[in-house]
Amino acid sequence: MTTTHPKELSSELIAEVQSWLNQDPDDVTRTELSELLDRAQSGDGQAVDAVQSAFSGPLTFGTAGLRAALGPGPSRMNRVVVQRAAAGFAAWLRAHGEKEGSVVIGFDARHNSDVFAHDTAEIMAGAGFHALLADSPIPTPVTAFAIKHYGAVAGVMVTASHNPPADNGYKVYLGDGSQIVPPTDTEIAHEIEVVSSNPVGTIPRGDDIELIGDDLIDAYVARAAELTAANQDVTWVYTAMHGVGTRVVRRLVDKAGLPTFIGVTEQLDPDPDFPTVAFPNPEEPGAIDLAIAQARTHGADVVIASDPDADRCAVAAVIDGDWRMLTGDELGTLLGDDALRRGLDGVYANSVVSSTCLGRMAKAAGREHRTTLTGFKWIGRVPGLVFGYEEAIGYCCDPSRVPDKDGITALATIMRLVGDLKASHTTISERLDEIWATYGLHRTSQLAVRVTDMSIISDAMDTLRNQPPSTLLDSPVDVCDLNEPGNGSGLPQQNAIELTGARVHVVARPSGTEPKLKCYLEVRATPEESAANLPGVKARLDTQMVALREEMAKALGM
Repeated sequence: MTTTHPKELSSELIAEVQSWLNQDPDDVTRTELSELLDRAQSGDGQAVDAVQSAFSGPLTFGTAGLRAALGPGPSRMNRVVVQRAAAGFAAWLRAHGEKEGSVVIGFDARHNSDVFAHDTAEIMAGAGFHALLADSPIPTPVTAFAIKHYGAVAGVMVTASHNPPADNGYKVYLGDGSQIVPPTDTEIAHEIEVVSSNPVGTIPRGDDIELIGDDLIDAYVARAAELTAANQDVTWVYTAMHGVGTRVVRRLVDKAGLPTFIGVTEQLDPDPDFPTVAFPNPEEPGAIDLAIAQARTHGADVVIASDPDADRCAVAAVIDGDWRMLTGDELGTLLGDDALRRGLDGVYANSVVSSTCLGRMAKAAGREHRTTLTGFKWIGRVPGLVFGYEEAIGYCCDPSRVPDKDGITALATIMRLVGDLKASHTTISERLDEIWATYGLHRTSQLAVRVTDMSIISDAMDTLRNQPPSTLLDSPVDVCDLNEPGNGSGLPQQNAIELTGARVHVVARPSGTEPKLKCYLEVRATPEESAANLPGVKARLDTQMVALREEMAKALGM
C-alpha cells in the first residue's frame, strides 16, 4: 500500500515568506499572505500551491518591464516588487550618468496603479531625481510625450495595458521617450537584484515630487490637434474600453473642432474591473460589439476604440457590406498609404509579425522601409521614422514627439482620413480595395493559443524548429530561425521562426506580454489577380487562410 504525504512548505520557503511579511507595507497583501501561510501550515494543499506559486521566483524584468497578476510574493505585482523595481531603475540611471534631473511617472486606472506610482515617485526623489508625478490616471502615450516635453531623463508608466483585470505592470522609458531594449533590461534587472538583498524599508525616499496634470494634457492635445482637421462631416462612435482615454479624447475634440462622438456609455469611464468585456482588448471577440451596435443605430461612418491605457487604437467600419473591425494590418496599411499619399518623407517601418504590404507600398513610392523585431521598443527607435505600426493595433503617427504606439494621435489621424474620404464620396472599404488592386490583396490572421502551462509553448516552438515544413499551401517556403546568430534576416536575435514563400509569410513566437503562443499568418495575391477579380481573390485567400492555419497548427504540434 502506497502512503501519500500531505503537501507542505519547506522551512526555507517559510522563512522567505516571513521575511516578505516583515517588509510588506501593504495591509491587503500582507493579510492575504499571512492567511495563506496559516492555511498552508495547517495542511491546506491549495494554500501550499498558492504560496509556492507566489514565491516561484522573481518577476523577470524584460524590455516590456514587469507585468503579472496582483498579489503577494516576488512572482506577483505588489508594492515590494514595484519599490524594488523603482530603486533598481534609479540605480541604473545613476550608474549611467543621470544623477539628477526629472523622471516622469504616469499611471492608468487599474487596481493599485496610483499606489505603485506614488511609491515610485518617492523612491526616485530619494535617489536625487525630481519626480514629475501625474495627478490622476493618464494614457500611456501622454506619459511618453511628457518625457520630451519636460526634458526628463526617464519615465515610468504603471499599466498592464489590455491585460485582464487582475493584472498590473510597470513600463520604463529612457530620456529620448523610447522603451528600453537589450541589454538595458538585463542591466536594470541586475540592479533590482542588488536592491532586493535588503528590505524595502531601507530604500531612501524623498519629497521632491511635483504633480503634473492639466498643463501636460493641454500640451499633448495641442500637438495631437495638429494631426487632424476641424469641422469634418463625420459621424463616429468612440469607446475607451473602461480605460483612461475618454478625458483626453474629449479635450482633443474640443481643441481640434472635431464632431462630438457618440459614446459607448457603459465603457467610457475608467473601471479597473472591466465589467462589460471578458478581456479589455479591442481585438478580442465581442469587445467592441457595443460600439458596433451604436454605429448601426446611428448610421455612423466609423467606430474608434482605445484600449484601456489608450496606447492602441482599433477601427470598425462597413467592409464589404457589413460592419466589422479592421485587422491591425488593414488599418496599418490604410494609415501607411495615407502618409505616403501626403508625401511624408522619412522611413516607414513595421515589425516582422506584421503584413508585408507597407514595405511594398513604400518601395513603390520611393520611400525607405524598415522591418523590425516585434514591439515598439524597436519600431520607435528606427532612425528617421515617419510612420510605424504593428499588427497588434499599435500605430506611431507622431514619432518626433512620441516614439511609441499612441492610440490618440492615431485617432486624430484616422478622423482626418475618414473626413477626407467622405468629402470625396468614398469609404474606408473602397480605399482598401483601391490599395489591394494596386499592390495585391494581403490577408492576415493569427493562430493564437492561450496556455496555463508555459511548457506547451516551448514544446511547440521546439517541434517547429526540429521539423519545419518545407511547403505551405503546396508552395516551397524558406525557414529562418530568428533565434540563431547570423540568421541572415538582418534582425537581432529573438525567439521566433519565420517562414517565407512567394505568396505566404508566417512568423511563430511566444507572446511577450501574455501566456500565449502566437502564429502570424499572411497570404497574398498579385496586383494583376487582385485588380482583375478582387471579390474572387478575397474568397480564395480566405479559404487559403483556413488551410494555412491548419497546416501551422500541425507543424507546431498543436
